[in-house]
Amino acid sequence: INMSFTFAAFSYIIALIVDAFLIFFAIFHIIAFDELKTDYKNPIDQCNSLNPLVLPEYALHLFFNILFLIAGEWFSLLLNLPLILYHINRYRGRPVMTGPGLYDPTSIMNHEVLSQCQREGWVKLAFYLLAFFYYLYGMIVSLISGA
Repeated sequence: INMSFTFAAFSYIIALIVDAFLIFFAIFHIIAFDELKTDYKNPIDQCNSLNPLVLPEYALHLFFNILFLIAGEWFSLLLNLPLILYHINRYRGRPVMTGPGLYDPTSIMNHEVLSQCQREGWVKLAFYLLAFFYYLYGMIVSLISGA
């Protein structure tokens, strides 16, 4: 077996590490909206804790996909493209706010908005978890093939 460390393998290793952080972001997101739904926390505090995480999440996700682009890992990039486009669209359609972020304390308690945010959190968690195992597979394949 010829094992060689390529840029593709490096990209997958970075993707694995970053994806672990994205999984924690998604879990935090789900817990935060559950706390809002059960009136455990007030909307202003919750939005103040969630909004600073939006752009770092998007940037981290975009970062390792740029590595996939440079490494020529087209399938991995294609798998992530719908979520990247969703993030761009979601941020473009965000409420008018003074700072960065997506969540507005005045509208977050609206049942439809809250349900949509919770659903978004669960879908992202599922995506990041499945992607984690795919990146693990991609790393192993790129290490073994050496191409």
